[in-house]
Amino acid sequence: MSLPASALPIDAAPAFLGVTNSATGRVWRDRLDARGTASALAIAQRYQLPEMLARIVAGRGIAIDAVDDFLDPTIRKLMPDPSTVTQMEAAAKRIADAAEGGEMVAIFGDYDVDGATSAALLAWHLRHCGLDPLIHIPDRIFEGYGPNIEAINGLAGKGAKLLVTVDCGTTSIEPLAEAKRLGLDVVVIDHHQCGDELPTVEALVNPNRPDDLSGLGHLAAVGLVFVTLVAVNRELRARNFWTDERPEPDMLGVLHHVALGTVADVASLTGLNRAFVAKGLIAMRRRDHVGHTALMDVARLSGPPEAWHLGFALGPRINAGGRIGRADLGVRLLLEGDISEAARIAAELDRLNTERRVIEQRAEAQAEAEALASLGFDDSGAVVVTASEGWHPGVVGLVASRLKEKFGRPAFAIALEPGGVGTGSGRSIPGVDLGKVVRAAVTEGILLKGGGHAMAAGVTLKKERLAEFRAFVEAALKNAVTEARHVSELFIDGAVSARALTPEFAGMLNRAGPFGAGNPEPVIALPAHELLYADVVGESHLRLRFKSGDGAIVNGIAFRSVGRPLGNALVENRGQQLHVAGSVAVDRWQGSQRVQLRVADVAVPSAGPGIIR
Repeated sequence: MSLPASALPIDAAPAFLGVTNSATGRVWRDRLDARGTASALAIAQRYQLPEMLARIVAGRGIAIDAVDDFLDPTIRKLMPDPSTVTQMEAAAKRIADAAEGGEMVAIFGDYDVDGATSAALLAWHLRHCGLDPLIHIPDRIFEGYGPNIEAINGLAGKGAKLLVTVDCGTTSIEPLAEAKRLGLDVVVIDHHQCGDELPTVEALVNPNRPDDLSGLGHLAAVGLVFVTLVAVNRELRARNFWTDERPEPDMLGVLHHVALGTVADVASLTGLNRAFVAKGLIAMRRRDHVGHTALMDVARLSGPPEAWHLGFALGPRINAGGRIGRADLGVRLLLEGDISEAARIAAELDRLNTERRVIEQRAEAQAEAEALASLGFDDSGAVVVTASEGWHPGVVGLVASRLKEKFGRPAFAIALEPGGVGTGSGRSIPGVDLGKVVRAAVTEGILLKGGGHAMAAGVTLKKERLAEFRAFVEAALKNAVTEARHVSELFIDGAVSARALTPEFAGMLNRAGPFGAGNPEPVIALPAHELLYADVVGESHLRLRFKSGDGAIVNGIAFRSVGRPLGNALVENRGQQLHVAGSVAVDRWQGSQRVQLRVADVAVPSAGPGIIR
């Protein structure tokens, strides 16, 4: 049975269930304040929604008149006029010219999932127009990020007249100037943050450029490619390009690509992105796309794909090609029409992903040891900066992400090459803009190259500048990190007992999905439940079982918790009562469905009225 916030005992401290210092050092907060609670009640009454679902909707700041669009986001309602994006009309006209003229088009994409899905989506459309585009995905190690002069020369030598860069190109001043010198027209479709200088091209479609007022800066590159192709379709329609023999392509039929790239790039699942992912997941569940179906099969999905599958099961396999294998494998899979060939490529990506995990774990262990040594006993550093020779450049972003999770602050991992140049990645925490400080380090001459978003950035530097870079980011981010880490909070959407956790309850929560960046999974609390069982599964996870006061039992899992504060607290409190917080998932196995709680935090209940049995 759901327990509304108003039914919970009131503690003097404004903490949910009175938890002011959990196992992970967090204060638990009710996601809804008094105004939010009133909004949830109004939403529940107007739309006849379950109270818990109404609380979740209100907790995401959804206005009462926007609830229908939130629960059922549609492309039709949320798609803007593409021409609101700066230089979109010029881009659409130039791509339409290429389609009409039968020109050779070259696509240059990034080597991550967003780049692969962007390139595949654009190539699919151009093929529908009767073209056979060239596709180049750069090798992460030998070419690095973004367009390079050698690759552009190669594409020009193969007869390309138009170069379209996707998920890259905004900062590629010299390579794109070389493209112009070779006679190529260039269209850039990118979403990365911009510097003061922009390349001279036919069109630079980037909603994060300073003169863009479209409000679409939250789109991943693949979403921006989709919007661009809507504009191209409109332009070609006006030119009477589409005929009975060559009908206008069904853009809604390729939302698989947009959903995968959006989730894997950790784009905010708000506005149009919500519609992209919600409808893309429906398309993936139909299993009518050869490449996506092969990918789902090799990832051994046991049920219909959900948003988290895209980020944690499918995306990493596409990424594995760009990290430690052939960079174009992901694009090839997404464009493959032959079932057996798609299965072969998917199997190779799965093998590479397994190999990638081994490489990553080795580097992660070394990086954690270095980070512990550099932070010292007083744990005073604002930023973790680790570097080593022998690390594979393809896994440093993953290592940085693990360091960020473990130490709760921005982190960099840098692979040092024998020639004395290091390439690395950084990951940040909410409230700390990493991309900004990296661009500042480039301006200061500390970095050879660098850029990215607030939450993620890439860097290239000489080994001898490493200490200077470490000191620079420490000084630049110290205040922001201190502020961001001052009070660590876990926001709780509501409390229930184990008996309430049924597949139907999980389905009700999922009505507020898809969940991800910008729309976090609901966090549900189980007050004062006995921890019956806690044992290690896999390399670092804990399998759990909790019992409520009325005897109901629910299974749980705490991912990557062994040896960390959460795992230690669970192991030490076997047989004891704990307040438990986590997200609800359905575990499907051999046709059966069981609810599982993915545990995010626990706390020992304080004595007295704060305990609910």
